[in-house]
Order: sequence, then structure tokens, then C-alpha cells
Amino acid sequence: MMQETKKKFYVTTPIYYINDVPHIGHAYTTIGADVLARFKRMDGWDVFFLTGTDEHGQKIEKAAKERGLTPQQLTDQIVVRFQEAWKKLGITYSRFIRTTEISHKRAAQMFFEKVFKNQFIYKGHYEGWYCLPDEKFLLPSEVINEKCPDCGRPVERLKEENYFFSMSKFQNALTQYLEEHPEFVQPLSRKNELVNNFIKPGLTDVCITRSSVQWGIAAPVPEKSILYVWFDALINYLSGIGWPDDLETFHRYWPADVHLIGKDILRFHATLWPAMLLAAEIPLPKKVFGTGFITMNGQKMSKSLGNVIDPLAIADQYSPDALRYFLLREIPFGVDGDFSMESFQLRFNGDLANDLGNLIHRSLSMLERYFDGVIPENPNPSPAETELKTLATQYATQARLQIEEMAFPAILTLIWTLVKRANKYIEDSAPWKVAADSAQRARLQTILYTLMEVLRVVALALAPFMPFTAESIWSQLGFSDSIFNHGLEETEEWAKIPSGQKISKKNPLFPRIDRS
Repeated sequence: MMQETKKKFYVTTPIYYINDVPHIGHAYTTIGADVLARFKRMDGWDVFFLTGTDEHGQKIEKAAKERGLTPQQLTDQIVVRFQEAWKKLGITYSRFIRTTEISHKRAAQMFFEKVFKNQFIYKGHYEGWYCLPDEKFLLPSEVINEKCPDCGRPVERLKEENYFFSMSKFQNALTQYLEEHPEFVQPLSRKNELVNNFIKPGLTDVCITRSSVQWGIAAPVPEKSILYVWFDALINYLSGIGWPDDLETFHRYWPADVHLIGKDILRFHATLWPAMLLAAEIPLPKKVFGTGFITMNGQKMSKSLGNVIDPLAIADQYSPDALRYFLLREIPFGVDGDFSMESFQLRFNGDLANDLGNLIHRSLSMLERYFDGVIPENPNPSPAETELKTLATQYATQARLQIEEMAFPAILTLIWTLVKRANKYIEDSAPWKVAADSAQRARLQTILYTLMEVLRVVALALAPFMPFTAESIWSQLGFSDSIFNHGLEETEEWAKIPSGQKISKKNPLFPRIDRS
């Protein structure tokens, strides 16, 4: 049973628009959120991790019609691909929300009614530009040659009688909030862009119903219309934790600690969403963090170019953890990054095969050779062992600081510093030479015990990032339970692996990729 005294942590990904299969950008953001959730859980926090799919809107309606399906049939087919992808990649969400769920529909309608009652919704006529691929209304100043400034595709002209949200009334409140809470939008470069391009020029009212579209949540108004897909979608962050029916769970986790999103939807999350919450008298989330785009060999990914990366194909060929490691080590959160098979294979052969895989396999092999696979006593540590102990036991303190900044490459560098130092320790201590001298039996015990202890700490440190690998190391060390029954604080202690425990060595985790 969850302890009430635990600190809470609520992390969300975007709910992914269900018009296509999961791609590398979806995987990148979701893996990042999973690392945050796993890390916090292992550090004793009460965590709620929300992800899911956005299943309404004109684009879904159009795609379903082209395939001879109802919109619900289409979304039911595609949602399975997201759920299977996240299972394969080890994503440990607390809830997978679909905007077609009855509970979410009810929440969206009640939210509309609450904002309407507070007099921030009015009826009017909309005439202007609309980008169907991005499902968003555009200002005249944003449209260039009748094309969307973000996706570059043609926009269409709309003329409808709809309901509008008075976002302009929150210009001063939002400006003041951003000044008083500089941490609200991250990274800083995204915040500056948002303020200069969208807030300072003046917030405009937003059309939040559609009368010409049928697929969506019915707006609670006399006319036949549906809620605009973005107004509907953002409310998932509330409905996903029980609002308005399960207020105990809602108040337990809200406000969200971080909304992880792609930088292309930062505008909605940092202007429309906080304005909606202010209108509904609900506290704002603590942080909105915009991740960058991933290119392929320096080119923007697109189906027409044939360079869209399938994360599941990479996971199937090289392992889910290899993909998780590469994305989080190679591409810092908050900046654009590039994916190439050459850089992936270099990381795989260097960091995973040479450094980590080699440390695990040869350490366990020596324990089998010299002690029949039984972990020995640790009779007499020397300064060399003390250095490893210091590196290991200081990891958690440094990692806790870095996780708050989502500095995943920095945390992985901490782990690899220990891995590389342990490999050097093997070369320096030369256990094969020590084994040749029967008088140095105690020294050999210390060396092998130290290596097993390093592997224990490495497994615990890696667990949020590479969960399948961590579990494998843990079981090879002879532990019979799951590594996720253990906490991050166990890395702060030394000499915890039981003497007398028998290991269970398996094949190397990361066989080198032949790049010839």
C-alpha cells in the first residue's frame, strides 16, 4: 500500500495523434518520460506517468473515410500499435488514456461548462486559415503563400459559426506568471521564442468548437457542434488522473510536475493550456519541457523521402535498451538531434559492447574460473577499491541533481565513468596474475568481490535507462527478485552483495555489430 508520506511526481507525454504509427520522435519523448518515472519510483516517490492517444478531429474523420472505416474503427486499429510499441520499449505508464473514453468525454464537457459558467466562452463567427495536418487555426500573419509555417503544407480557408475561448483576457496574467515562474517553460530558448513570437504580440481568442466536423466530443451547447480537438486533447492531463469524478486521485497528483512535449506543440501547452486552467480556476502545471526534433543523417524525416525511422525495427534488431541508451546519451533533451545508423553502431560497439558488455562478461567469467561462480568474502580492500567505492556511492547524489534538469546524457556519463574505471581496475589489478600465486588468495577475493559490487551498483544505476539490461545483470549476479524491488539508495551503500551467493552467467549482452 502506498505511503501517504511519499513525495508525489506526475509526468506526462503528449497524447499522440493517432493518424499514423509510432515513430522515433514519439519513442524519444516517451522513453524520456519513462526514465523520469522509473528514476523517481526507485528514489521512493509516488509516481503517476500518463501517456495515450489523441483520437478526435477532422484529420481522423477524413482518413477513416478514405479507408472505408468509421473513425472509431480506425482509432481502435492504430491504438494497438502504440500500446504494443510501448510494451516492447519497456514503457511503464500508470495509465494509457484515449480521448474516445467515456470518462474523458465527460471531463472535457464539464471543463467546457465550467469555463462557460466563468464567462470565458462566447459565441461568434470564425473566418480564417486552418491547417488540417496539424489541426490548428492560424493567424493571417503566420500563413505564407497559403501554407502552414510549421509543416509547410497547404492550409484551407474556414468560415463557421462557433464558440470561442477568451484567451486574450489572460494576456497579463500569463505574462506575470511567466515572469514569476521562470522555470515554467523549458528549455530557456523555447521560452524566449514563445514570449517574443506569441505572447508579446498579444494573445488572441481561440475557436474551441467546430460545426463542420462530426468526429469529436459533442460540445455542451444547443447547436450541433464538437469540441475543437486541441481544447479536448489538453484536458487529458486532468481526466487521466480522475478529474472530475475521482478528486482524491486528482488532488493527490495535480499539479503535474512536468509535461514533456515536442517543441512543435509548445505554443498550445504554454499559452492555451495555462489560460484554460486559469479560466477553470485550476492550478497550473509546474513545468512544460519542449524536446527538439530528430533528423535522419541531417535531413528532416518524411515518408516522401523514405527516411522515417521505425523504432521497433531497431529494437527488434539490436534490443530495446540499445535504442533507449542511444537516444538518451546522444541527443540531449531540449535540443534538436540527429540519428544515423553509423553513430548508433559506434555507440553500440563502443559504449555497450566494449565498455559495459565486456565488464559484465569478463568479471563474471573470472568469478566462475577462480571461485566456481560463488561470490567470495571481501577481506582486505586497498586504495584502488576505495576509489571505486567513492565513484559508486556518490552516483545517486549527483544523479538526483541532473534528473531535475532532464540531463540524461550527464547521468549516463556518470555511470560510464564507473564502468570505464572498473575496466581499468581489471587491467591494473590483473586478477589472472594474482590467481597464479596461491599466497595472494585473499587479494584475489577482494578483486572479484569488488567487481561484483560494482556490477550491483551499475545495474541499479542503469535500471531507469536500460531496464532489460539491468534485470539481466541483476539475475546474473544471482539475485532471485526483480531489480525494481530495490531503490536508488542502495547505490549509496557499499559491500552489499552477499558473500556465498552463486552467480548465473549468460551470453554477452551486446555482441559487437559487424560494420564491414
